[in-house]
Amino acid sequence: MKQSKNFYPVVLIMGAMLIIALALAMIYILERLEEEQERTVQQHELSAVGLKAEPDSKGWRPLFNGHTLDGWEITNFGPQGPVSVRDSSIILNFGDGATGITWTKEFPVTNYEISLDAMRVDGNDFFCGLTFPVEDEHCTLITGGWGGMLVGISSIDGQDASENFTTNMIPFQNGRWYNIRVIVDNRSIRCFIDNEEVVTVPTEGHTFSVRSEVSLSRPLGIATWVTTGAIRNIRFREI
Repeated sequence: MKQSKNFYPVVLIMGAMLIIALALAMIYILERLEEEQERTVQQHELSAVGLKAEPDSKGWRPLFNGHTLDGWEITNFGPQGPVSVRDSSIILNFGDGATGITWTKEFPVTNYEISLDAMRVDGNDFFCGLTFPVEDEHCTLITGGWGGMLVGISSIDGQDASENFTTNMIPFQNGRWYNIRVIVDNRSIRCFIDNEEVVTVPTEGHTFSVRSEVSLSRPLGIATWVTTGAIRNIRFREI
């Protein structure tokens, strides 16, 4: 009986030592993983985006490196949801109004093309409000607004996307990626979704502006409205 009683403290001590050893090993592994992740992020932060990036064979330059918000800032709309980078995408989470990002570096004001992939993750309003410059003015391509289907330009001659001649209805599916592309030149604005031209606006004879809700997206920005959206593969080229 005496041997049995003496045995239990030894077992407890050995068990405690094993738990401590496992905890220390886990801490070490997590620290190494965190250091590796930091090194990877630092490497990607060094890669150029925007006009300083090297164009590819077709002239495209990245506006998003897939890992950080380098070149972008979270737009301080006020009631916005959180913004994060995950799985090579920018996640604009559900907020009480607009959630978005605004480009902070130099960008052309005409004769350019911008392309990105966008997905509505959750919600039933616009999952990509792309605000862009048109010479010294700005406007926004709304994708999936006003109940989830509306596509159009806000605003033209003071009329928003639900009121002007660009109004279009497209049934978008949650969880599906859509390619959105805008071409701005001295003559027109042309907008494409999955290579189908959905908006054509001559610039001559019209004025362009943005709704007050997304005024902070100027000069170039992307926003959602009471909706979680994902954005990836943001790039542009001069034409």
